[in-house]
Amino acid sequence: MAYYFLFPEKDTTIYSHPYRQDLNTGIVETLSLASEKGADDNLYYPSRILLKFKDSELIEVLRDKVSGSFSASLKLYATEYSQNLPVSQTIELYPLYENWENGTQRYLERPYNNGVVSNGASWLYSDNGTNTTSWSNLTTGTTASFSGSTSPISGGIWYTGSGFETTQSIEITHNFDLNFNVTNQIQKFSASLFASQTYPNGIPNNGFIIKRQNDVFNNASDQGILKYFSVDTHTIFSPTLIFKWDDSSYVVPRPSNYDSTLTSGKIQLNITNLKKEYKQSEEPTIKIHARPQYSDREFTTTSSYVRPYYLNTTAYYSIEDYTSKEVIIPFDTEYTKISANSDGMYFKLYMQGLQPERYYRLLIRHDNNDGITVYDEEWYFKVVR
Repeated sequence: MAYYFLFPEKDTTIYSHPYRQDLNTGIVETLSLASEKGADDNLYYPSRILLKFKDSELIEVLRDKVSGSFSASLKLYATEYSQNLPVSQTIELYPLYENWENGTQRYLERPYNNGVVSNGASWLYSDNGTNTTSWSNLTTGTTASFSGSTSPISGGIWYTGSGFETTQSIEITHNFDLNFNVTNQIQKFSASLFASQTYPNGIPNNGFIIKRQNDVFNNASDQGILKYFSVDTHTIFSPTLIFKWDDSSYVVPRPSNYDSTLTSGKIQLNITNLKKEYKQSEEPTIKIHARPQYSDREFTTTSSYVRPYYLNTTAYYSIEDYTSKEVIIPFDTEYTKISANSDGMYFKLYMQGLQPERYYRLLIRHDNNDGITVYDEEWYFKVVR
């Protein structure tokens, strides 16, 4: 079973507030879905999030890692700073129609106040405040919002329709993390990257735009502020594109003199080849040894300690950040199954995507006739650059 993580090559927030329409925030540590009150009126102006993953990294994972069908999701972690939110709201994600420049500026570098020229994407421009290239004109299958009711287009331009849109509803009583299923959009990027297919089957990878539903320019009501960690955060909570696929195999020998599959009773587990450190480039196969804690009395010439035993097919692994306890890879009954063959039990772990210079904890879950048992034996490792 496999989880594989990618981090954005760039992300930014673009603001429609009249004082910030040409503002670039390409290296700010957070991304914002804001609703800012105008300084000269009683209207509220939305912001939107742009982010993009490298073509080369998408090609590598789709060509060299994924086997068979896959699922892809985009996760953004909410900061603690969110305020004035409605009881519920819907957040939308779309693939962007055109490329954009990230820029290297921050929220406080406001062109309106100090004459700074933006060097990356903003509400008005897809490139920067020097070239001042407006967002593209509408074409088949795309939509956008405008400054007022006429062109030039501002606030980005994106593909719409079935297979392009993903939405998520969030409630004020819940956690505000975003987790979009982007399998359809990644498949369309893939069709363009590998087969040069064009709209509607394939589209170039220009990244994603994330916005509130109906975030009309100059809204009369306050929608509050949602903030998320950006790729420039100095935490483990960067936006993450998560690929999942099933590469498990379960073929075990059936010895005639004992039952090798453990379906009940107390079981001892050991990780036989876990190293203390792994480089991000490593893709180790983690091996698991199991045996019953108490063996049945019998006459035999083979020790039960060296006999191969197996958990049944409902065994899974999970990875946690050792310090924060944040679950990085959950017990996933579809995508973190443990495999088995004549040599024992195992699973493959991709260190790429785990933040370096941090410790991680490995846990094993076994669903059997006695219920669910989670094994936490202080199996931990560090990822280094």
